[in-house]
Amino acid sequence: MPTRALDAAAYLQAFVLSGVVTVLALRAYLQATGFPQLGGGGLHVAHVLWGGLLLAVGLGVAMVFLGGGPRTAGAIIGGIGFGLFIDEVGKFVTARTDYFYAPAAGIIYGAFALLVVLTQAVRGRTGRTRLTPAERTANALDLVLSGLPGGLTDRRRIAALRLVQGTGPTTEAAMVQLLDAVPRREPPPVRFWQRAADRARRLAAWAAARRWLVWPVVVYLVVEPVGTVIAVAVDGVTGELDQQREWGAVLGTSVAALITAVLSVRAAWLLHRNRTGAFGLFKLALLVDLLFGQIFNFTVNQFGAVFAVALDLALLGVVTAEHRRLRRAAPSSGFPR
Repeated sequence: MPTRALDAAAYLQAFVLSGVVTVLALRAYLQATGFPQLGGGGLHVAHVLWGGLLLAVGLGVAMVFLGGGPRTAGAIIGGIGFGLFIDEVGKFVTARTDYFYAPAAGIIYGAFALLVVLTQAVRGRTGRTRLTPAERTANALDLVLSGLPGGLTDRRRIAALRLVQGTGPTTEAAMVQLLDAVPRREPPPVRFWQRAADRARRLAAWAAARRWLVWPVVVYLVVEPVGTVIAVAVDGVTGELDQQREWGAVLGTSVAALITAVLSVRAAWLLHRNRTGAFGLFKLALLVDLLFGQIFNFTVNQFGAVFAVALDLALLGVVTAEHRRLRRAAPSSGFPR
């Protein structure tokens, strides 16, 4: 079996994020400029070609150079290429090569949603405690060897030593000797984007810790899907649904809203008896909407559905934080889980 990389999930995350940003930025640019075409004389250089080129460049960077830096760069370049590629999926699933094919937005969202699920699955399988001693040793060696040209910071030295803890005295002693042979390097200055990311994490942690924020979230999670189901039913009675072109997407949105509503109402009913179980159901309801309902929402509302996804992700952060807090508190407090 191939050796698993400890940072595999981080590389996949960089790939996904760069792809998502590329699609959103490209759609915004094309909308603002009136969808210009590169070429002339009957030729059109579609950006799917640039996507394929960048995918190849990203793969080449990861294959040619050693270390986490080139792998991250390769993942970002490849993610940009994938974003340029998947943005034109409408041309390849329609006989008339229709870039504006309505379900294309849902297909793009679904592709990235599957990549996020894959990233989380990889993250769960490649944690430090999930790797075998041999895999942890291999990852520690990879980390150390990638620092030979420019040296290793103290933080990365400590990370390498932690990886080989418990693998045996011989391996641990050999790692110490190897680290002694690698030059030391001062940590690089903190980049502006790192400071921005730290501020965002602190803000998210602060928001998740506000108990007063939990109850508005609970009310929204119950009211919004129930309201969606009622609105679709009313549109069906009044004949408004007859104007919809994407009936399949409307049906999918309705089914997802109904499932989400049932889960949310059930969770609200459980709140007074089993708060941990209730917030587990709220979390499940949000995941159903994110991984199923939003695919059809993008088909119906196109890229205007981005706001709904962002809101779902924010709500998921609050609900997940509260669910974790309740699970930690339940054994010590004696309250039912």
